[in-house]
Amino acid sequence: MIWIDWMRRFYWGILLVLFVLSACQAAEEAAEPIPTLARLPSAYLLEDAERVALNFLDAWQSNKFDEMYALVAAANLEATPYDDFVALYENTYDEMTFESVTVNANSLLREADEIVVLGYDAHFTTRLMGEFDDMRRELRLVVDRTAGEWRVAWTPADIFREMVGGARVRFDPVIPNRANIYARDHVTTLADQLGRVAVIRVIRQSIPDYEGCLGLLSATLNRPVDEIRSRLEARPASWLIDVGVIEAQRYVETRNVLESTCGATFGDQPSRRYNADARMAHILGYVGYPDESDIPDMEAAGFPQDAIIGRSGVEASWDETLRGHPGGRLVIVSPDGEVVRELTNVTAQPGLSIYLTIDPALQVDAAQILADAYTQAKDTWAPGSRGAAAIVMDVNTGEILAMVSYPSFDNNAYNPFPTMGRDEAQRIILANSEDPRRPELNRATQGTYPLGSVMKTVTAYTAANAGVYNLDFRYTCTGVWNRDIIRTDWLAGGHGVVTLSSALTQSCNPFFYEAGYNINNADPSLLPGYAHRVGLGEHTGLEDLPEETGNIQDPDWKRINLGYDWTFSDAVNLAIGQGEMLVTPLQVVRWFSALANGGTLYRPQLVREVGLLGDALRPVSEPDAMTTLDFEPGVLEMLRQGLCDVTTQSYGTAEYVFRNSQLQALGVCGKTGTAQAGGDGTLLPFAWFAAWAPRETPQIAVVVLVENAGEGSAVAAPLARQILEAYFFGESRVNN
Repeated sequence: MIWIDWMRRFYWGILLVLFVLSACQAAEEAAEPIPTLARLPSAYLLEDAERVALNFLDAWQSNKFDEMYALVAAANLEATPYDDFVALYENTYDEMTFESVTVNANSLLREADEIVVLGYDAHFTTRLMGEFDDMRRELRLVVDRTAGEWRVAWTPADIFREMVGGARVRFDPVIPNRANIYARDHVTTLADQLGRVAVIRVIRQSIPDYEGCLGLLSATLNRPVDEIRSRLEARPASWLIDVGVIEAQRYVETRNVLESTCGATFGDQPSRRYNADARMAHILGYVGYPDESDIPDMEAAGFPQDAIIGRSGVEASWDETLRGHPGGRLVIVSPDGEVVRELTNVTAQPGLSIYLTIDPALQVDAAQILADAYTQAKDTWAPGSRGAAAIVMDVNTGEILAMVSYPSFDNNAYNPFPTMGRDEAQRIILANSEDPRRPELNRATQGTYPLGSVMKTVTAYTAANAGVYNLDFRYTCTGVWNRDIIRTDWLAGGHGVVTLSSALTQSCNPFFYEAGYNINNADPSLLPGYAHRVGLGEHTGLEDLPEETGNIQDPDWKRINLGYDWTFSDAVNLAIGQGEMLVTPLQVVRWFSALANGGTLYRPQLVREVGLLGDALRPVSEPDAMTTLDFEPGVLEMLRQGLCDVTTQSYGTAEYVFRNSQLQALGVCGKTGTAQAGGDGTLLPFAWFAAWAPRETPQIAVVVLVENAGEGSAVAAPLARQILEAYFFGESRVNN
């Protein structure tokens, strides 16, 4: 009985299971809808959904927004018009500094009958942030009954998944501090970031008097009200906004009223500061805001429109090195400013400090020597002289050890946030712009002048090297020369019999009138060609500061520019450094360096090393021999003899200047020059002196030019002597 009962229960159990299974199958068959033409069965195919998704992503990779938009579902099109769709991508791209995106599809999942999800990874390339990946992204597709096929159910989350509810991508830049500028001793700081300015910050919704605040900020920052309004209203009202920067003095004057009217708070920011005692304004230059034409390149490099860049001097020529490379992070922020995700970040690269070739003690000495000369000559030539220049160059490398242009200026006044206050800075800048002496002009590289008798070195070189005169040529200098007009020597009665060498020593004008005449007869282009060969009327190759080329007159130049034919009188004028010739002091010191070192014209250099403070420095001023001059046998020795006798022989034009100097033990070789200034004849000549020392083992060349001051031997040579003595016998010389 037990067995029969068990069998009965087993039998009824099986029947029950079969009944349940049958009922479930019937229910499933009843729930399956019957396809109709209106449902378009082809739209359900998974491969069709995949095709639409890949077409959308291909269009995205090609920046074809119209093709992307055409694949978006109708319901999503209504939520996001085309212009808004494009603007969202473009604004995001702008923040990202977007360059490209590539995608890699890796899965396809059917979530429901009319919903498919494509899984993929994206790889972004940006200009400022480099490359980064965004993995495990999803693109959702739905059956669009209006289109009759699969479409992308697009939302802003398809740019980045956190971009929902008004969230957006934001680039938070990190701008590195501008690096310092040092002298060659690695100790003397010439420019740093130790000046302090205040950043004004406000929260728009917390401003007590909005319109009053706009007016106050406009007056404080010297910017239009509309510009400030746009800056504030471009961000949510709850955001803390940096409105602008003011210098320390302005901060003291306006802090209280800005706090009460605007609810302002303040941050601290470093600013550029120059060591005014270094006397290097023309070399260092100054910083400022970019011009409108500079802004695209600045923004492309990651800097904001109001970034501080180099505007002149080495601040400008070495700007990219000094300013470094911005970094920052790319984040997604909610409408209230909360960071909901960091996409990527890049560390800012600090700028590299630069180390000049300038000997700081020599620079200060040379600047003081020129300034003192004007003070001492206040009752003689100084009132009629607008300025002067002095340069010292290492003859064996081309490194510039000192470069002075007088008068100078305070480059701190030209900074956007001047240390002396904006009002005082504007007064200084206005005074400089109205000063007829043109303090901002760098006379060493941009001042152009007739060379006077210093040009006789080139004339002697040409006559001897081109074979116009033999090295033993003799000429009787009577003090008068009259092949065209009556021309006289500076010494009444002349110098008697002179050679090429002694004519240089005594600076005999008639000798060089005759030399110019004979060189021209041989070839009218010969003397101008030699002048260009030694670097006169040419760019010197200096890359750190702007320079003028000047002019060397020749037959073609005269015909083209003046409309007249060349005559031997033009060559005679050129032979003594007059006429239309114009040269810079930098060209002259380079020529004299070549005479000293045996004929190498080096590229002048102002920057010696670059690097991070504390790290190994990288040299950047390796000697660059741009040209090597050819000297026929005996020619260089002849030139050197004539120039070295200038300071040692009784008949030398500068012997009396150096007679009692310590320099006589070293030997100084040089040439005086006195160049007529033209005009109505009331202006004094330009005074020149160019030299090198020591005589046997040359180290440096020096050139001094003083505008409208008189004789080169009386004015320029004594100043050059003082500079040479400062270099060789000063207490703090730097010869490393």
